[in-house]
Amino acid sequence: MKNFPKSLSQKLQHREQNNALRKLPVSNNLIDFASNDYLGFANSEEIFNQTHQYLLENYIKINGATGSRLISGNHNLYQITEDFIADFHQSETALIFNSGYDANVGFFSSVPQRNDIILYDELCHASIRDGIQMSNAKSYKFQHNDFEDLENLILKQKSIQKNNCQTVPKLREFEVLSIEIYIVTESVFSMDGDSPNVEELINLCEKYNCYLVIDEAHALGVFGDSGEGLIQYQGLQNKVFARIITFGKGLGCHGAAILGSNELKNYLINFARSFIYTTGLSPHSVATILIAYQYLKSEKEAIQKLKNNIQFFNREKLQMGLKPMFVYSKSAIQCAIIPGNEKVKSIASQLQENGFDVKAILSPTVPEGQERLRFCLHSYNSQKEISEVLQQLSLSVFK
Repeated sequence: MKNFPKSLSQKLQHREQNNALRKLPVSNNLIDFASNDYLGFANSEEIFNQTHQYLLENYIKINGATGSRLISGNHNLYQITEDFIADFHQSETALIFNSGYDANVGFFSSVPQRNDIILYDELCHASIRDGIQMSNAKSYKFQHNDFEDLENLILKQKSIQKNNCQTVPKLREFEVLSIEIYIVTESVFSMDGDSPNVEELINLCEKYNCYLVIDEAHALGVFGDSGEGLIQYQGLQNKVFARIITFGKGLGCHGAAILGSNELKNYLINFARSFIYTTGLSPHSVATILIAYQYLKSEKEAIQKLKNNIQFFNREKLQMGLKPMFVYSKSAIQCAIIPGNEKVKSIASQLQENGFDVKAILSPTVPEGQERLRFCLHSYNSQKEISEVLQQLSLSVFK
């Protein structure tokens, strides 16, 4: 076998020296405070059995999509499921992608055009940033949830556009004037668990005629009476240009959807390369999405249990004096900042040795000095388990 490139070996060695080398974890039987399966849908036998029964009743007995959706893979289940999702989320349309990563890369690499401006929260997910890097638009980050910083960036870009209008030839004025600004954020941030003030953000977008795009990956199943997400829970769905919903968290399956207008859906079908040039999801995968959504619509108990656990976790960390080390969050993601890769890995190991699956998030995934323990809460966690894992954290931190 050919020798591994020296430059790549050096990069791996550098990661190992910084105690930041990633390795695939092995399966364990620890108490789950690590997975994104907020409502337990991924392990639901009922959803599994209902999906199987749905496929049998509708005489669907094929294993794969057979091709991209534009060639041969657009089986009937896609339309049924997209219609259900659009209705559930009170959106004009929904377009299913193979994953949240594909959805973000497809959207941001194709929708903002050359000379358009993308202003994105500095803590946006890697999939958003990768899509932005593939775009021909210009992009700038604003400080996390800091809308004063965002407004300054908008005003700066508007000023640049105005100056350009005064200097370009008459024939090019329309081109300059048609530059669009896209504002990008998440309703729940994956590494902090916090949320922006969406209403204030919408007011800012309306003031300056910007297009708002929100990733709701970690809000589905968590916010709203039926787990519909933070934007819809606040009644703001008609104020947002596009919502990106992923199914691998609260819905417990695989895939994603972009919610928006008919025109946006038609545009993505024609120009989003991660949609066009990939084999579609199998009928079984799409059926699982449909059944999980139906279950989400009717299943209130798991959603309420999750909300109760989030409230209980917040009360317990306050009573134990742990609140100052946690990022403020009312979501299922609760993060304790413990600077240093070595230290946070050590405390995570102690929690795991005591039976709790809590993961350390290391730099460079998060900025150096912002390393953390990430607690993911679920409907199936007991209050006893929550108390015990926080007690163990307290012992590990304050010993």
